[in-house]
Amino acid sequence: MSRQQALQMAAAYFDEGHFRNELAPRIAQHTESQEAASGPALRAYLTQQIAPALEALGFTWHIVDNPLAGKPPFLTAERLEPGAGFTVLSYAHGDVVRGYDNQWRAGLDPWQITVDGDRWYGRGTADNKGQHTVNLAALARVLKVRGGKLGYNFKIIFEMGEEIGSPGLEELCEQHKDALSADVLIASDGPRLAASKPTLFLGSRGVFNFELRAKLREGAHHSGNWGGVLRNPGIRLANALASLVDEKGRILLKGLLPAELPSGVRDALKTIEVGGSPGDPEVDPQWGEPDLTPAERLLGWNAFDVLAFKTGNPDAPANAIPGVARATCSVRYVVGSDTANFPRHIREHLDRHGYTDIEILHKVEPRMIATRVDPDDPWVRWGLASMARTTGKAPSLLPNLGGTIPNHCFAYTLNLPTLWVPHSYPGCLQHAPNEHLLSGVAREALQIMAGMFWDLGEEGAKIMAERRT
Repeated sequence: MSRQQALQMAAAYFDEGHFRNELAPRIAQHTESQEAASGPALRAYLTQQIAPALEALGFTWHIVDNPLAGKPPFLTAERLEPGAGFTVLSYAHGDVVRGYDNQWRAGLDPWQITVDGDRWYGRGTADNKGQHTVNLAALARVLKVRGGKLGYNFKIIFEMGEEIGSPGLEELCEQHKDALSADVLIASDGPRLAASKPTLFLGSRGVFNFELRAKLREGAHHSGNWGGVLRNPGIRLANALASLVDEKGRILLKGLLPAELPSGVRDALKTIEVGGSPGDPEVDPQWGEPDLTPAERLLGWNAFDVLAFKTGNPDAPANAIPGVARATCSVRYVVGSDTANFPRHIREHLDRHGYTDIEILHKVEPRMIATRVDPDDPWVRWGLASMARTTGKAPSLLPNLGGTIPNHCFAYTLNLPTLWVPHSYPGCLQHAPNEHLLSGVAREALQIMAGMFWDLGEEGAKIMAERRT
C-alpha cells in the first residue's frame, strides 16, 4: 500500500482507455442549462451519470431541489468514516454552455469525444465534465489502494446551473450548512495558468456588470438640420466613460479600486507570467494600472471593461443624431473592494462631472463575490507541496483566478479555506465552439489528484492541528 501505487493506477486508468470510456457518455448528455427545456437532461445527468459513480465509491447521495423555484437541481453526497478527524468538501458542475453544434470545425460533434492529437474535443471536456471525471477517478484509485478507507470524511456538491450564474447555490449552502460542514474545500474548475504549469488558485475575482445609458430624446434627428445644437448621446456617453477609465485602461474613480494590493499577494505573483502559450493574445504591457505587473493587474487588482457600446445604427449609419446611446460595462474586482457601494460611487462621480443625463442600470444577477485565501495558509502550503511531489514541478500559485466562480458560497457561507486545482488550460475554448481537453493535462491531473487525496489521509490531521495553533 503506497502513494506510488495510487499514482501508477491513476496513470494506467488513463493509458488503458478507461478515462475516455467513462467521460464519453457524460459528454453525450445535452446538459445545456441556458436552454429552458433542459430540465430533464440536467436531472438525468445527476441520477444516471454521477449518482452511480458515487455509490460505487461508498457515498450516500440525495437530489436536492433548488431553493429557487424553477432552477436546476443539486446533488449532495457524503462518505463518512468512523473516527475520521476532518472532512473534505468538493464541488463540481455538470451543466455546460450551449453546444453551438453548427459552429464547430468540420468533423467535430460537441456531443461526442473526438481525439485529434493531444486534443480531446467535446462540449464539457474542459468545463467541467472532464475535470470532475478526473477527480472522481483519482479518488477511486486511492480508495482501491487503501483498501476502501481514506482516513477522512468526504462530501461533495454537484450543481447543474453554474453556467447560468449558480442560482440557488448560496441558498443551498446556507440552508444545509450543518450537513455540508467541512474543514477544507478541494475542487477543480477553470484553467491552469498554462498547459504545462500545474496550478493552484485560492479564490476568484468578483464581477459587477451594469449599463450606462444616455437617453436624451425620442427618435433621431437629421444632422444637417440639427447638428451643433442637439446633444449627441454617443459623444456624451463616450466622454462619461473616459472620466471613469483613461485611454490606457487605468481606473480613474477610486471608489472602484481595491483598498490595497497585500504584500502576500504581491509576493505570490512575483513569478507569474501572463500569456505566452500558443493561441494566447499578446499582452499589452502599457494597459491598466501603470505601477503593476501584468500578473498583478490580472490577479491582484480591479479591471474596468466596456463589453458593448451602441448608438444609432452601426450596421446602416444614417445622417442623423441618435436619441439614445448605451454601454454595457463590467468591473472585475478583488477582495478589498467596496462593491456594495459601486453604484453610489459611479452615480456621484457622474453627477460631479456634469453627467446627470447618464443613467445607471444595474441588472440584479446571482452574486459572484471576490474571494481569496491567505497564500500562507497551512492548507495552501500543503497543497503546493503535494502537487510538487507528484509532478516534480513547482506549481503556479494564484491568490485568485482572474475570472469568476461561485467560491464565495464555500469561502464565506460555509467559512472554508478553498483550494482549486484546475485541469484545463487558457486555450481550451471552454465557452466556444471546438472546446477541448488536453490529454497530457488530464493524465497528469489524475496523478495530481490521486496524490492529494492520498496525502490528505497521511497529513490532513497535522494540517488541522497547525491551523488551530
